[in-house]
Amino acid sequence: MKKTILFISLLTLCFGVSKAQQVPQFSQNMFNKLANNPGSAGSSDAINATVLHRSQWMGFDGSPTTFNIAIDAPFDMLHGGLGLNVVSDAIGEYQNLGLQLSYAFRTDLGSGQLGVGASAGMFQSGLNGGNLNPADPGDGSIPTGEVSGSAMDYGVGIYYNTQDVYFGLSSLHITEPSIEKDDGDIVELSRHYFLLAGYYHEINPTLSLNPSIYLKSDGSTSQLDVNANLLYNNRIWGGVSYRLDEGLVLLTGMNVNNDLRFGLAYDVVLNKIQNNSIEFMLGYSFKVDYDRPVKSYKNPRYL
Repeated sequence: MKKTILFISLLTLCFGVSKAQQVPQFSQNMFNKLANNPGSAGSSDAINATVLHRSQWMGFDGSPTTFNIAIDAPFDMLHGGLGLNVVSDAIGEYQNLGLQLSYAFRTDLGSGQLGVGASAGMFQSGLNGGNLNPADPGDGSIPTGEVSGSAMDYGVGIYYNTQDVYFGLSSLHITEPSIEKDDGDIVELSRHYFLLAGYYHEINPTLSLNPSIYLKSDGSTSQLDVNANLLYNNRIWGGVSYRLDEGLVLLTGMNVNNDLRFGLAYDVVLNKIQNNSIEFMLGYSFKVDYDRPVKSYKNPRYL
């Protein structure tokens, strides 16, 4: 794997500019909409905290690992909600860190509520060249220590939800910022577009079906997840996602109580890379008390 990482590094350094999909992939995207859509900030009557950890292509040396923590809450005095999203992504000796603050203006629309949001923050990209093992130790284009750079980063999104339905459109890296590292290497962030949608359908008093879709695109390549989860007794869920041209994702989890839940996703890759991926999710909601009646769309039952 390190030979592969070295080859990628050499290509990057030779051309001076690198450009790829810098938005991490998560299989349990239905549990953390803030990571892709700032318009979802404050969409429930709770302070929501979600932690995701993903280990991709298990068994490969230097395989990708991603950590994400997101927190959002409604603020009536701001007529909307605020959110914080932090993502750390590593592959081999490369590391990326993104930090975004979000605000969404929320207004009633029909039987639900519409959020129009924006995010602003920082994206940092780094490389620990000291851990590389180049074929030519005297190659001055390969860094011998840690190099990094950062740039301001922005996103926008709209998000609509009722008690049973949610739908969102958003874009991240909208200004396509360029990050120049200490050694002159430049990383260009591609603008990404997202579509999120889900639905809650009660089959009977103890069983519900929760289908959802997740579409991510940078304009040249796309990823589509089509998911269906069954929720039993509002406590235990299990389901499957189909990821176009890649494989299947098996999902399961549990609502420990009204506030705490955890989930697990296992990616079964069907293409040339045979090593699978695993992802853990932990979520907690701190209920917010209001003197006014809680509206139905502020307490969604879908996953």
